[in-house]
Amino acid sequence: MVRYTEFGTGHTQAIVGEKLKPMTAPYDPRFPNQNQTRYCFTSFVDFQRCKNRHSEQYEACQYFQKVYRAMCPNAWLEKWEEQLESGTFPAKLD
Repeated sequence: MVRYTEFGTGHTQAIVGEKLKPMTAPYDPRFPNQNQTRYCFTSFVDFQRCKNRHSEQYEACQYFQKVYRAMCPNAWLEKWEEQLESGTFPAKLD
């Protein structure tokens, strides 16, 4: 797993008087192309699997959550959450 310590910590918003450095999900060599749809979906699925196996507070789970929140459009996330609740999500989360 790629470690990116400052990603999603929110510390950049607290910096006053310095240039704000926007951050997004780090490069993942499994998804080298411009289209990041699979990166988004895979991170969402990885988070759900990690959450089921451990908990949301587990460090690796938090990493996946930060990545999918940065990469995925909100409309997709809402739809996937609805599908999870109704049991129609298109991936196995075991």
